[in-house]
Amino acid sequence: MTTANPSLARSFHANWRQYIIYIGFAVIFVVFALTLTDKGFLNPNNLLNIVRQTAMIAVMAVAMTFVLSAGEIDLSVGAVAGLATVTVAMAIAVAGPVAGVAAGIATGLAVGMFNGWLTTRIGIPSFLTTLAMMGIAKGVAMWVSNTAAVPILSPGYSWLFGGGALIGVPVLLFWMLLFGAIGHVVLRRTGFGRRVLATGGGEMAARYSGIDTKAIKFRVLVLSSTAAAFAGMLYAGRLQSGRFQLGEGDELSVIAAAVLGGTSLFGGKGTIIGTIVGALMIGMINNGLILMGLEFSQQLIARGAIIILAVALSQKRS
Repeated sequence: MTTANPSLARSFHANWRQYIIYIGFAVIFVVFALTLTDKGFLNPNNLLNIVRQTAMIAVMAVAMTFVLSAGEIDLSVGAVAGLATVTVAMAIAVAGPVAGVAAGIATGLAVGMFNGWLTTRIGIPSFLTTLAMMGIAKGVAMWVSNTAAVPILSPGYSWLFGGGALIGVPVLLFWMLLFGAIGHVVLRRTGFGRRVLATGGGEMAARYSGIDTKAIKFRVLVLSSTAAAFAGMLYAGRLQSGRFQLGEGDELSVIAAAVLGGTSLFGGKGTIIGTIVGALMIGMINNGLILMGLEFSQQLIARGAIIILAVALSQKRS
């Protein structure tokens, strides 16, 4: 017993950087809890509201973890989510909620396959492919909706995809936990997850070991767009409408959540649990800064500074 404690302490001291997201989350939560008690930070409704605001980011960030771990990036997720809200709302208006769900998933698959084809077959870097797709998806959403909100008049859809609650717990929390659990198992316990990490860790070595790296990259880009479309379905359900503006700018929060959680921008390393905590941390920071009464410009500065500090601390120095 006496030898185990020093060993545990030495292990933590040597590897504390990989736990920085959890330490940072706890520290920020305590600071907000102590300074914003009178403003209702610890109020259960406020904490559940953080979950509601964070769920869509977390869903997209889980898939982004696979993309980054494979050595690629997807900048189109926010725009794809916005496009999906519009296609879902329009399909529900014409043929009902089942058609809406099918339209949302089809939107994600179509965009993801196009991104994957351009990246793996044509050879355009995913940064440029998805940057262009960001504009295309937003433009299509504006065009087909005529820049107007498309209402969703299906209570069942709205309840299941964002607006409902079970025993007082938002349905969005269950979706976030479901995606997180599946993502964690796939990344850590399956051959596909191991091939994703191997591809990002060293593409040439992975290729020599028999891994079809192009197929892996194609699949993670399809996965990312499909998850973004599902997040769009959650946006549409929660707000009971499809709007091209929904999801705008989310790509930065999604990437930040994954990197904060310990996923490397250079590939080969990813953690789903850390990504979920990173998404919750960003949502908590946003919520706390609003309760502090900071102006929007000040919120942007403070949020950016906190994220930079957390990422800087998590990096190993050579």
